[in-house]
Amino acid sequence: MLTVLFVCTQNAGRSQMAESFFNQMAHGKAMAISAGSHPAAHVHPAVVHVMEELGIDLSGKTPQKLAPELIWLADKVVTMGCGESCPVTGRGTIEWHIDDPAGKSPSEVSHIRDEIHNKIASLIEELDI
Repeated sequence: MLTVLFVCTQNAGRSQMAESFFNQMAHGKAMAISAGSHPAAHVHPAVVHVMEELGIDLSGKTPQKLAPELIWLADKVVTMGCGESCPVTGRGTIEWHIDDPAGKSPSEVSHIRDEIHNKIASLIEELDI
């Protein structure tokens, strides 16, 4: 099964949203995982809130550390605009420039969520899933 790894700095916002959207839209035909180079203790509360608005519960998710075995497992890696703090490069790596939702207002986090949703929909189409 095709596996996509979404990476951001804390695995507490962008990559968590991307993983959830991808798994929802792929309908079991592919899977996503996510990780962070410097994981936080929990998913950002604002991110949990804006995802709940769409019926997606991230309250029980725990950020995980980016490990070499996760990179090896992935067919595609998508970094979420974290630059040098996400040290993943090479074939199959895609860089998305998405603002970090940490410390942003609820409306800004909603905008980031919607941007990620649109990018995931395009990726699903591009991968022909």
